[in-house]
Amino acid sequence: MRKILIIGAGRSSSSLIKYLLDKSNSENLQITIGDISIENAQKKINNHPNGKAITLDVFNEEQRIAAIKDSDIVISMLPAHLHIEVAKNCLEFKKHMVTASYISKEMQELDQQVKDNGLIFMNEIGLDPGIDHMSAMQVIHKIREKGAKMLLFESFCGGLVAPESDDNLWNYKFTWNPRNVVLAGQGGASMFIQEGTYKYIPYHKLFRRTEFLTINGSGKFEAYANRDSLKYRSIYGLENIPTMYRGTIRKVGFSRAWNSFVQLGMTDDTYTIENSEHMSYRDFTNLFLAYSPSDSVELKFRSYLKIDQDDLMWAKFIELDLFNPNKKIGLVNASPAQILQKILMDSWTLQPDDKDMIVMHHKFGYEDEKGKHQIESSMVIKGDDQTYTAMAKTVGLPVAIATLQILNKKITTTGVQLPINKEVYEPILKELEDYGVIFIEKDVPYLGYNPESIRG
Repeated sequence: MRKILIIGAGRSSSSLIKYLLDKSNSENLQITIGDISIENAQKKINNHPNGKAITLDVFNEEQRIAAIKDSDIVISMLPAHLHIEVAKNCLEFKKHMVTASYISKEMQELDQQVKDNGLIFMNEIGLDPGIDHMSAMQVIHKIREKGAKMLLFESFCGGLVAPESDDNLWNYKFTWNPRNVVLAGQGGASMFIQEGTYKYIPYHKLFRRTEFLTINGSGKFEAYANRDSLKYRSIYGLENIPTMYRGTIRKVGFSRAWNSFVQLGMTDDTYTIENSEHMSYRDFTNLFLAYSPSDSVELKFRSYLKIDQDDLMWAKFIELDLFNPNKKIGLVNASPAQILQKILMDSWTLQPDDKDMIVMHHKFGYEDEKGKHQIESSMVIKGDDQTYTAMAKTVGLPVAIATLQILNKKITTTGVQLPINKEVYEPILKELEDYGVIFIEKDVPYLGYNPESIRG
């Protein structure tokens, strides 16, 4: 049997594991799942005869090497910074490797050695990055084949809560790592280019510069800019494109309210707070407000952020229990960002019956001999339940399909790569349609950079 090793059995691995187990008889596969918690791995296998669970601590070199040596291809579902040790072992023992993470500098440095050994290290083959690359390149290649010139590329993606499970005033719940949500946009200015002009948005302004989107009957959304849109010009072969922008999707109104946390300093992760474990939610909120012998925490909060008492935004903060004097933080030496995450998880954790939703939306502007044109391409997919979420499907299925394509020698280009070539994206996108991952394309009038859609 052909042996696939999956390292990491976290939430995003459920659809990946199910896909490979479902194909294991017809494709002659043995699936080994290595996780620090063998119970977690066993749960994902669900007694399937072609599945095997092992305890695998990625920091235990002996365990890691033994598992990698006993496989034909390795899927790493670990946090991004842990892939490199797995990659070095895969290189040493000549095993192909697949990850959903961005290609790190250290991973890219292995490219020549990977090629010299005839190996494929496929990265960025999840949702974002992953499906975004593949769906974008499919349209960009079509436009190029017509001999047209690209003028604009904008790409947006968001993990949201499905409408039937949307029961809070923020219209949002955590569908991915909550820490990443709290720290989103930090670490430098967001960079993009519009109509040939470079644009930079510092973190403290990021959530007040949003673009509005109306997506295929799914309603109105907003998007804030991702950190670095400019690097995608070279990745997609669009070095001279006048407009390139990538953003994160939320429901309208989220960013304006989130900006309050940024302005207060609650998203800061650079220092820890003394005695944080004994603080109440109210104490924490009061940390960021001026002292007053007479004004309440609520009054100071509204005054500082210029929020009226009858503003819906005020109701959003009340809903989060920010002013509760009885709820305790319970985290020792925590940063503001860690405490905010704890508070938000009370309200924004998906409940057992909740469903999540992934929304992806691309805009392509191009020019040919007939003039300027624009294509919009959108994908909306809902999760089935808490195990097979939309996030798990859209991250895990492309990883699984790519793994099988590599094993079956349908993907043959060697090296450290991402899925921007036809041999990779065409069969994967086609198969994803069977699982409801479908893009709807439509031609719209060329709008170019529309200043009315930017708030700032």
